[in-house]
Amino acid sequence: MLDALTVADAARRVARRELSPVELTRHCLARIEAVDDRLKSFLLLRPEAALAAAAAAEREIMHGRYRGPLHGIPIAHKDIFCTAGIRTTAHSRLLADFVPTEDATVVRRLDEAGAIMLGKLATHEFAIGGPSFDLPWPPPRNPWNTAHFTGGSSSGTGAAVAAGLVLGGSGSDTGGSIRLPAAYCGVSGLKPTYGRVSRHGVLPLAYSLDHAGPLAWTVEDCAILLQAMAGHDPRDPASAELPVPDYRAGLRDDLRGVRIGVARQFFAAGSHVSAEALAAIDAALSVMAGLGAELRELRLAPPEDYGACGWIILFSEAWSVHERGLRARFFDYGRIMRNRVSLGAFLSSADYLQAVRLRRVLIGEMRAAMADVDVLVTAVTPGPAPALDDLPSFASFERPMTMPFNVTGQPALALRCGFSADGLPLSFQIAGKPFDEATVLRVGHAYERATEWHRQRPKLGL
Repeated sequence: MLDALTVADAARRVARRELSPVELTRHCLARIEAVDDRLKSFLLLRPEAALAAAAAAEREIMHGRYRGPLHGIPIAHKDIFCTAGIRTTAHSRLLADFVPTEDATVVRRLDEAGAIMLGKLATHEFAIGGPSFDLPWPPPRNPWNTAHFTGGSSSGTGAAVAAGLVLGGSGSDTGGSIRLPAAYCGVSGLKPTYGRVSRHGVLPLAYSLDHAGPLAWTVEDCAILLQAMAGHDPRDPASAELPVPDYRAGLRDDLRGVRIGVARQFFAAGSHVSAEALAAIDAALSVMAGLGAELRELRLAPPEDYGACGWIILFSEAWSVHERGLRARFFDYGRIMRNRVSLGAFLSSADYLQAVRLRRVLIGEMRAAMADVDVLVTAVTPGPAPALDDLPSFASFERPMTMPFNVTGQPALALRCGFSADGLPLSFQIAGKPFDEATVLRVGHAYERATEWHRQRPKLGL
């Protein structure tokens, strides 16, 4: 059954020549045609080009030129990743006709790995303005219940992966934009360490907080995608010149010897996390302890401190990116985009510098708190996905559960840990030490393999 294939499963079948990349690509295109009119995850689809690329991949594989586990695998890109000769809109009318001349580094690296790009995926406008109904394209809808939010801003990627329209995709994360759609759509999403994955060719939101990374159905699939994405890029001034490990080599089914810090005040009483989300996280911790992990309680500054620091930096830097456009074409932006980013106009250089100074304090605190643990576990959202038509414009700013790891730049993984009474996914996040994505992936993979949540897929009436 192709509907429930993971990247890893499909790669094994493609490598053994039991599955044709053309057959798999046709299956994904047919599934998109059948359900995406309800989900609205794609802004642009390239069926002819995708089938031609799949046929070329199939010929290469048949002639012994297999490139690795992404060869012949259908994916798609968030529409803030530039694609040469292919429209890149950032989900905004301002870029409705923008056609880049060069691929983003992530796009090029995944293409070189043999992945088949099906098209471009919906986002919040410029990765912050959404979900908006006053843009040329509607916001995507959650495959588990189309009345509900996907999370953002990598909203189309979360929806497309959850619905099985693609096997994986790219996302960006400035304050949670990979992990939030991963959580609400019930998939896995990894924000790598700041500097691990190049942002060259990714339309910026806030330079010192922006990250690029993968979303996929499983943690192992994220490891496969990250392997292709990661590495030094001199065209990104923040890119780290460090070796990239073999991320799949460290994946195993036990957690013996792993020390897990639990930041309970990030999700305990008073943090607005729902009772069923709390119970799901506690159950996940029990599973990990049963796999051999040692759990230790950690004390950190309140998440609100990280949130205030991160949002002041984000709004200041986003205003610097969009000031000229907002002054010239204010009402061509969507309402949510202009209302949010315009807040940066009211922040002073003193505000920004104080936030930068606080950031150094918080990074030091986090480093000290994690000195004797390998990873940290906390909440990623307050609960399941809210209704799409009842979402306050600043809801995510009031509950800053993902922003702490943008402030510190640490890797953080969101993955499912249960379902709400209404059948919507519940998730948690695992954060690691800088450039130790391998341990984060190991912990997430072991938990995932010990549970059954990843075996449940949304019912789409097919």
